Amino acid sequence: MSTLHFMDLTYPPEAETFRKEVRGWLEENLPKGWFDPGFKMTNDERKAFNDAWTDKLFAGGWICAGWPKEYGGKGLTLLQQVVANEEFARSGAPLRADFFGDTLVGPTILQWGTEEQKKEFIPGILQGKIAWCQGFSEPNSGSDLASLKTNAILDGDEWIINGQKVWTTQAQHADYVFLLARTDPDAPQHAGISYLLVPMHQEGVEVRPITQVDGSAEFNEVFFTNARCPKANVVGGLNNGWKVAMTTLGFERGSSSTTGYRRFLKEWEVILKDAQRVGKNTDKLYRDQLVRAWEKVKIMEINGYRSLTDALNNTHNAALLGACNKMFWSEAHRASMELALDILGMEGQILTGKGDAEGILPGNRRGRADYPVSDMQASFFFSRSETIWGGTAEIQRNIIGERALGLPKEPKPQAS
Repeated sequence: MSTLHFMDLTYPPEAETFRKEVRGWLEENLPKGWFDPGFKMTNDERKAFNDAWTDKLFAGGWICAGWPKEYGGKGLTLLQQVVANEEFARSGAPLRADFFGDTLVGPTILQWGTEEQKKEFIPGILQGKIAWCQGFSEPNSGSDLASLKTNAILDGDEWIINGQKVWTTQAQHADYVFLLARTDPDAPQHAGISYLLVPMHQEGVEVRPITQVDGSAEFNEVFFTNARCPKANVVGGLNNGWKVAMTTLGFERGSSSTTGYRRFLKEWEVILKDAQRVGKNTDKLYRDQLVRAWEKVKIMEINGYRSLTDALNNTHNAALLGACNKMFWSEAHRASMELALDILGMEGQILTGKGDAEGILPGNRRGRADYPVSDMQASFFFSRSETIWGGTAEIQRNIIGERALGLPKEPKPQAS
């Protein structure tokens, strides 16, 4: 059984020195008055800021700042990345949110890719010129990812890919998909999979959006029918895709460990204001539930520090801590969203959004004019999926039971 280190909330002096550097850059580059109470921008000012901000981030080296300097990053240590994220979050300054490129496939290519792959893909990711999506889940291979059926057969200098992926976020906007495909049908499940970088804009790739109940459609089905991929686009070596994929999934929980809870805290503050507005903040039942929801947010914060401590001590409990954290925050968020709509009562059943089809809903999803949900309603709908994607709560419980409690493995279903 693994041993968990006690977390340390005291940062070393060099980290606090770096914190001052980050804060100084933000104060110098954010608009005048940004830190003043009640600061607001007009729509035109906000648009001008958004248009110029990414260029400032790029010039300052803050985009993918943890990447090695030779590939365009700052070469920051993990603790420096954490400090930078904390200061950006504290100031409310946005970092570029290219999750699939910056956080997942980019670091994977840096760790596993050939020099040729790094030269081909890393500059485009860093400059935001290549959009990515992730092709892991399949209709019958979600939690049991190793049972995937999509296959790739080598034909000269190209892979011929056939199969289907599902719940593929942003597939309709992506230039490439990093996907898992079976390249050796005779090997054991985990051993016959490869990690491929496949162009999306080609014949043989069909994207079908899956419309959600709130009108958004950022999830997709993707069908591959004799789609092609260069032979050289295998990352990490042939039939080594399982190890590479586990690395990709590990990058989801890194430098954001101490800031991830903040979105839930902001949401809780909105729920509290709604409770005060409709007069339910004095109801003992609702007050109790609000306190419990706040406690869970604080636990998320503490769990983030535990994950950071594990990473800094190199104690290799990332999978166990990740399972605990994922299960906890996803179920806590679902419960808080149910509380939010319960507080709103019948008001929560009425579509109160702006009806702006170009508006961005929580979860970076696009709104729809004919189904104008509010941000809170959109968060409620999105929370229903959070206990599923990234590993279902049931699978996380299996991981915890087997790796932390030493329970026997879940029995495999027997064929009738």
